[in-house]
Amino acid sequence: MNTAAPTPEEPQDLVGIGIGPSNLSLAALAHPLTELRTAFYEQRPGFQWHPGLLIEGATLQVPFLADLVTLADPTSPWSFLNYQREQQRLFPFYFAEKFHIQRAEYDAYCRWVAGQLPGLHFGHQVDAVRWNPERALFEVDFTQLDAEGEAEALGRTYTRNVVLGVGTAPHVPEPLKPLVEAPGVPVIHAADYLEHRDTLLAAGHITVIGSGQSGAEIFLDLLKSRPVGAEKLHWLARTEAFAPMEYSKLGLEHFTPDYTGYFHALPEAVRDRLVPAQWQLHKGIDTDTLAAIHDELYRRTLHGGWPDTVLTPGVSVRTAGRVATTKVELHLEHVQQGTRSRLTTDAVVLATGYRERPLDQVLAGLDSYLRRDASERPRISQDYRLLLDPSVTGTVYVQNAERHTHGVGAPDLGLMAWRSASILNTLTGKEPYTLPRRTAFTTFGLAPDGQGAAGRSPERQGTLVPLKG
Repeated sequence: MNTAAPTPEEPQDLVGIGIGPSNLSLAALAHPLTELRTAFYEQRPGFQWHPGLLIEGATLQVPFLADLVTLADPTSPWSFLNYQREQQRLFPFYFAEKFHIQRAEYDAYCRWVAGQLPGLHFGHQVDAVRWNPERALFEVDFTQLDAEGEAEALGRTYTRNVVLGVGTAPHVPEPLKPLVEAPGVPVIHAADYLEHRDTLLAAGHITVIGSGQSGAEIFLDLLKSRPVGAEKLHWLARTEAFAPMEYSKLGLEHFTPDYTGYFHALPEAVRDRLVPAQWQLHKGIDTDTLAAIHDELYRRTLHGGWPDTVLTPGVSVRTAGRVATTKVELHLEHVQQGTRSRLTTDAVVLATGYRERPLDQVLAGLDSYLRRDASERPRISQDYRLLLDPSVTGTVYVQNAERHTHGVGAPDLGLMAWRSASILNTLTGKEPYTLPRRTAFTTFGLAPDGQGAAGRSPERQGTLVPLKG
């Protein structure tokens, strides 16, 4: 990877905006491709991966093989196994027999990679991306920040291609936004949980809102830390149950390149219906976490009585407000019963998930070139390129911003290395990473596009042949 200072005469081949796991994966796989000139920019002062959710004992929901590189290049020096070897922990890891590693360990691994890869520029806020038709290059303007996050210097780089990896942002539902924005009673998003944990534990009564993995982990952590018989915890969720994540072997094939290709080929309206219907593929709770919650609740019944906890699914928060500046009042509705009630609490944790960061601000300079779908979202090709006006000869790739076009696997760590390798194959035109033609036993559609049926001919008995008309 060539990281020499770019000029309009010698521009970068690729500039990455954002350094989360997705662009870190891309940088790691680009590293051995010495013909590429690359640079990646990140506003934060260093690599961080959900620091507020690195709860002790919390594990990834994917195997350790879903690291930055392994599923595209197991021989890469940036693999998790090589990280363990470099830390002299390979034998302990071998004997630990842990297929799902702790989140804190994944974060440490990513920071190890980020600390050694060249061409990563932290403390650099990208302000604008423009297409310069005279030079046939993208101009990327940035602000260099000091240790306090204040502007220190302005800069510009030139590049033939751009990749957006700006990730997701915490989501706060509309009825709860006034609570988060006002001072006083602690109402925090799960993303900031560890920072406010001591304050939360000091509260008399705590309410956790959200039925996903984060909500479950936070409820369990609070439960373990509260006195037996005086837990004073509510856990509320909109879903009809505290449901387990779909983790069957064939169910997991929705997180394969085969399914991604099938999903991308579907009509836009069908894709839009599918994503929310598949919530249990990505918004459910790990069965081990559910079991640990039940075990902890059961343990607290050992000497008689029940823990002072309320776990209620199927509930939505209609409105919310503060009571006498020291408490929060939640107005609840039970969807199935059609009943309403009020809940007064001393603290609220919003485990309400994340949303893709809007690309409009960083892409404002390219707006006139963008092609959009019926919902005004950017149209994205199967190989992760924004569809732009043909007059733009450069390419803008996206990472973890394509759920509407590529399905539930877009943010999944298990598809990250594949996506990075696909981008580099397209960018170089040389296929430096050989990717398998088939990745799932399931054939997801009837269209003869080769998905899930590599090597078959239409004449072979048992092969589906499309009918006309």
